[in-house]
Amino acid sequence: MIELFNLSKRFGNLNAVHSLSFTVRKGEIFGLIGENGAGKTTTLRMLATMLSPTSGTAVLSGYDIVKEPEKVRGKVGILFGGESGLYDRLTVAENIRYFGELNDISIDEINERTKMLADTFGMNDFLHKRAGKLSKGMRQKAAFARAIIHNPDILLLDEPTTGLDVSAIREVQNFILEQKRQGKTVLFSSHTMSEIEKLCDRIAIIHKGKLVAIGTIDELRQQNQNLSLEELFVRLVGEEHEA
Repeated sequence: MIELFNLSKRFGNLNAVHSLSFTVRKGEIFGLIGENGAGKTTTLRMLATMLSPTSGTAVLSGYDIVKEPEKVRGKVGILFGGESGLYDRLTVAENIRYFGELNDISIDEINERTKMLADTFGMNDFLHKRAGKLSKGMRQKAAFARAIIHNPDILLLDEPTTGLDVSAIREVQNFILEQKRQGKTVLFSSHTMSEIEKLCDRIAIIHKGKLVAIGTIDELRQQNQNLSLEELFVRLVGEEHEA
């Protein structure tokens, strides 16, 4: 479970995230959508303890991001689009192993999960290649595997299918759905409305750091003349622009 309590972040005079409060339930796939600069990535970085909030807090799997950041990190898997977190001189397998060791996982478990993830993401052909030699799509797959080698309870994913081809996108989406079936909690951002509709149990729309709407897609559509998700998003964000 993820609980946000008036979570806020300021950069100078800019309110990047303003008093966000909502709950992501255990076993739920929850989508965070908004325009560029809406505060999605900043929110995810605070939840991942990569940024400290200016005020407010959040609790992930029972641990407070301000008071217990190390315990939070052990419970989450993190992937930010465009940032692989891979060491170019290490092979994919070495990158995954290194991150597993940082999380105090036994070598036997690392090897077992690496094999499972390599099969899941079709990485066997490049598992022993240096990360610096990989294509963008390969790097994204490897980064995903690295992020979840420790079998986290919660996945925080920022644009997780960025740069992937159609087949790889399907593999990642199927993996996200499988995490839900295993009772994991997934919070992710995406610009792709079809992806949001396919994966999400509920969504939150944020604009200029503020929560605009939250609920299931069907609930939000019923409240807004059964508009499509894209039309719904444009309307709600447009109303905020005019406010």
